[in-house]
Amino acid sequence: MDTIFTRWLRSSKYLVRIQSHAANASLTIFLLASLTACANSPNSKALEESLAADPRLQESPASLRVPTPPPLATNQSNTSTAKLPPDFPNEIPLYTNAELLEVTKLNNPTEDKVQLRWKSTDPSNYIQNYYQTEFQRQKWEIKLPPTEDEQGTLTATKNNLRVAVSFVPNQKSGAATEFTIEYGKDSQEIAATPEPSNSPAITNSSPSPSASASPNLDNKVISTPKAQEQSEVPQELRQYVAEVVELGVLKLRSQNQSSDITNTLPEPNKTITRREYARWLVAANNKIYANRPAKQIRLAITSTTAAFTDVPKTDPDFPAIQGLAEAGLIPSSLSGDTKNVKFRPNEPLTRAAMMLWKVPLDTRQALPSANIDAVKERWGFQDTSKIDSGAARAVLADFNNGDLANIRRVFGFTTLFQPNKSVSRAEAAASLWYFGVEGDGVSAKDALQEKSN
Repeated sequence: MDTIFTRWLRSSKYLVRIQSHAANASLTIFLLASLTACANSPNSKALEESLAADPRLQESPASLRVPTPPPLATNQSNTSTAKLPPDFPNEIPLYTNAELLEVTKLNNPTEDKVQLRWKSTDPSNYIQNYYQTEFQRQKWEIKLPPTEDEQGTLTATKNNLRVAVSFVPNQKSGAATEFTIEYGKDSQEIAATPEPSNSPAITNSSPSPSASASPNLDNKVISTPKAQEQSEVPQELRQYVAEVVELGVLKLRSQNQSSDITNTLPEPNKTITRREYARWLVAANNKIYANRPAKQIRLAITSTTAAFTDVPKTDPDFPAIQGLAEAGLIPSSLSGDTKNVKFRPNEPLTRAAMMLWKVPLDTRQALPSANIDAVKERWGFQDTSKIDSGAARAVLADFNNGDLANIRRVFGFTTLFQPNKSVSRAEAAASLWYFGVEGDGVSAKDALQEKSN
């Protein structure tokens, strides 16, 4: 019985395998028949495309590579890479606040010279005064320019070496100062200005300020002030001071010289006295308005009765101080102020006094009435209560002059006026850079340009 059952079981498994193979064969025949039947049907193309391989995979592998990104652009530095020649003479002084732009070897049949082109943010007269002072200190023989056309060049010789410091003419106001240093053997005179064929044209890329009253950098020399004096002037005031110095109105009494010093500003951070500022104020006003006598201050004559008991007619500054009093620009007995019978000429000039004297020469009219609240509202000074009523009127009127206000030009932004603080020589000179109101005034720059025309 077991044998019969075993044989039946094996035959059943065999039958199942036969049926499975038959089913697979039937399914295959059915699919082939279906594809053949729809070969000419509208859906045959769609079916073929859906079963086809991706054509992009059949392309060349090179066409499927990810493109290499372009290299990143590198920033180009504008810093000059010029360097001093290896054989540069050590005895030639170098201006520290200057950048070397270019080194050019100038060859000619008789001698070899080297030209160095420089750029500096300092005014040209500062640079030229530095070289003139250094040449004198180091015992160079200075060859001053023989003609007016050569005024922008300083030439010196020492130990068979000749050096010429020249400045680019007609540089724009407010732009960087460009100058050249030529040096070579002392075999012949170096030309006062570089030859056009040898010296590349220099274009000043610095933008010129739009304001018409911006400081101007002039190429003329202001004689021989000490280099340290120039560097002591605060950077914010340098251009103003340089141009006022150019006017030749900053007269200082010198015990060692028979005449006044007018072409430099010694000890610029030293406190200025009341007599010195009175002298400068009259001189600057009259120089700036040289062609407008109606705006000049008349100097007093010795036959006039003195307005102050401490400024007699024999005082060298009597004409200026008395002239200011007679014009009503400084308080005196002439203006009905019985308290100011003394001028105190040798006392320090305060900020309040400077404003009280200078602002009327800007407005050319009576100062407005003022109170503490009005001044505080305009300027925002924390110490407004310390300003006396007379000076407060000048301070208030100065506010209306915008960016040309004396306070803004001399002291910059401040919330403290400090009316009794003393004024330095540099600050006093900066206050004299502009006379007038916004839109109707004259600057030291304007006066210098008119003088050169």
